Amino acid sequence: MKISYNWLSSFIKTDLEVQKIGEILTNTGLEVEGIEQTGSGNHNLEGVVVGKVISLEKHPNADKLRVAMVDVGTGEHLQIVCGAPNIEEEQKVPVATVGTVLTSPDGKSFTIKEAKLRGVDSSGMICSEAELGVSENNDGIWVLEPAYKVGTPISELIKKPTADTLIEIGLTPNRTDAMSHFGVARDLNAALNVLKIKGELMPPNVEEFESLGNSGKNPIQVEVKNPELAPRYAGLYLENVTIKPSPEWLQDRLKTIGLNPINNVVDITNYILHDLGQPLHAFDADKIADQKIIVQTLPEKTKFKTLDGVERELNGTELMICDAKGGMCMAGVYGGADSGVSDSTKRIFLESAYFNPVSVRKSSKFHTINTDSSFRFERGVDPNMAIIALKKAAILLAAHADAKVVGEILDIYPTPIAHTQTVVRYHKIDQLLGEKLHREQIKKILESLDIQIISESNETLEVSIPPYRADVQREVDIIEEILRIYGYNKIKTPEKISFSAVKNEEKNPQRIENAVAQTLVSLGFHEAMNNSVVKADYQQIFGLDESKEVKLLNPLSSDLALMRQSMMPGLLENVAYNFNRKNSNIKLFEFGKIYNKEKKGFDEKYRLAIVLSGNKTSDNWANPAIKTNFYTLKGIVMEIMKRIGITDLTEKPVVNSTYSDALSLEINGQEIGVLGIVSKPVLKKMDVSQEVFFAELNWDLMVKIASEFQLKYKEISKFPAVKRDLALLLEKSIVYQDLFASTQEMKLELVKSVQLFDVYEGDKLPEGKKSYAMSFTLLNEEKTLSDVEIDEVMNKLIRNFQEKFNAELRN
Repeated sequence: MKISYNWLSSFIKTDLEVQKIGEILTNTGLEVEGIEQTGSGNHNLEGVVVGKVISLEKHPNADKLRVAMVDVGTGEHLQIVCGAPNIEEEQKVPVATVGTVLTSPDGKSFTIKEAKLRGVDSSGMICSEAELGVSENNDGIWVLEPAYKVGTPISELIKKPTADTLIEIGLTPNRTDAMSHFGVARDLNAALNVLKIKGELMPPNVEEFESLGNSGKNPIQVEVKNPELAPRYAGLYLENVTIKPSPEWLQDRLKTIGLNPINNVVDITNYILHDLGQPLHAFDADKIADQKIIVQTLPEKTKFKTLDGVERELNGTELMICDAKGGMCMAGVYGGADSGVSDSTKRIFLESAYFNPVSVRKSSKFHTINTDSSFRFERGVDPNMAIIALKKAAILLAAHADAKVVGEILDIYPTPIAHTQTVVRYHKIDQLLGEKLHREQIKKILESLDIQIISESNETLEVSIPPYRADVQREVDIIEEILRIYGYNKIKTPEKISFSAVKNEEKNPQRIENAVAQTLVSLGFHEAMNNSVVKADYQQIFGLDESKEVKLLNPLSSDLALMRQSMMPGLLENVAYNFNRKNSNIKLFEFGKIYNKEKKGFDEKYRLAIVLSGNKTSDNWANPAIKTNFYTLKGIVMEIMKRIGITDLTEKPVVNSTYSDALSLEINGQEIGVLGIVSKPVLKKMDVSQEVFFAELNWDLMVKIASEFQLKYKEISKFPAVKRDLALLLEKSIVYQDLFASTQEMKLELVKSVQLFDVYEGDKLPEGKKSYAMSFTLLNEEKTLSDVEIDEVMNKLIRNFQEKFNAELRN
């Protein structure tokens, strides 16, 4: 969101420099992403004159460039190479002559010099409005009025924008209260009060409205048929309107925040939106059939042409602003093609309303229309600002459009939106903040945020929250507001943390998920969060079942057309993104749902996906880098299983076009996951040129098993464990899982762990044979093992391997 410092200063008086204001706003949660000087403060028009394009020819060496001969009043024509698409012969244009110093959009100065562009000499530069700091319009060159005299300095003909400072705020979607200059000023004032910095908030003053006359009777009637979708609808009738350019100060403010001025009426409605956060809509009153407005929904498949000239088909749920002939405006979203203000408009009906946020959001998303108005309405504007906004707009229209108010304001507000009330506990504030704030300071912060204290006790505060704070509903929201204004940076980090280990009997799925996520993070992973909606062509790339695909009814584009059936596409996009930016060592995991269409309906399954690529360890002076391989991934998966108590897994090879080699993990006949090496054809289509290892695990099943697992505590044995190794010569068809399972079936109490530490296949072994080296850990927790006991166990193991697998001992 863009904020003008000059504009902000009309709501709050402070001696602070803009950089300090940016710091305070960031600390309160309105993160300032950039501060930039605008207007005459960073543009110099000296050396820029009016020129006339005498002739225009195609550049011999470039299709998109043209060579212009330009008269700048010196007697000699300048040859200038220009790439603007809108340049034409006979145009009057601004020309920066050789030696002129201009300022680029990033604030750096550069000098116009004699140049050769693609082999053609160029002596000067034909400029756009943005290059001269007149506006942000950089779509083409600035075409001047034909009456301008050639050679006249531009500085004599135009007024440079007033010096200002643009503050760019990365606003989070929940902060609708701060989606205006007044909203930001209100938040800044609360922070200044707590910091004990001098500041004075100046709320919008609309007292002048009472002197505008209000003669006669408002000729427009309004009927709201859907009050649940339009809880408040207000309007004002103005006549004697003169459509003309806005005053320069208003144009300057709009230009600073990136808006192009249109005319006084449109500019004033835009101004009020960014001034107070209240969208307004101006109807040409003479175009309202029967002089009556009806707020209602229209039947499904009704045609409605919007301002952009597109005819849209309604779905029957959109709230529409209608007259006797039909729809004039899609409430809170977009105006109709035939009801707006034009150069011939003399009378207007000015609308100011509070529309149901859900209704506006559905209409906006269904028709893929995003406007400044819908952005605010669908998040919840301040219902109490509707009348103030109307009055301020009327004052501006009277001053700058010669408008006269007729009649009183129509205000249909049958059920006023009440303040939200909740109770906040002092001990809960202390607990969440980790610090005990003075009770008076807490109350002062709440009051500075317009949160009224209804009643209080030694332990609690009962508070009333104004409707414009739609994001503050619960006790924890109040505490967040207190912390936000008090300052996150003021909370001290404790030097030590004391706690008692308590056995947790609760098998909460979220706790299990957090435990696994923490395990993965400790292993060097980062968590990814991808969109559940994926590209339609992923079906073929990943060999997914088209009969089970879940299609969106109204996709925004082909890139967002299907619900994902696998976690792999999103994570491979992450891999490609990182790889293309020279980050080739990748460890990512993601929790999320996959979606399938079944005979009984739609099915959602929760999954844990893991992706590995690149090196396992980084290269350094002591050790060379170690590449990630399949066993790296398998070890991580097994560590996760062990972490939540899942054992006795069965391994089976899998044939799948997505993998070049894969393994299925099963427990009691149920597949708990698949892990493997992603196939090269898939990687090529995803623009990845290095090996990738991927696992997708059935999280629902894992949580179910983990919930049944009972953690057991026991004392560490004081007797030593013993390790014994066996080297076995086996048939190549035998896998380690078979040997491990066979050992488990023997139920040898003294055998505590089994590990494969070496595999050898080579010409030194008989054909069709391989060697497995296995390590066995033996322990008796009640006494020290004797050699006889150890030999007895090892002999049992050897006989078992010989009988079941025809194994031979190697020396």
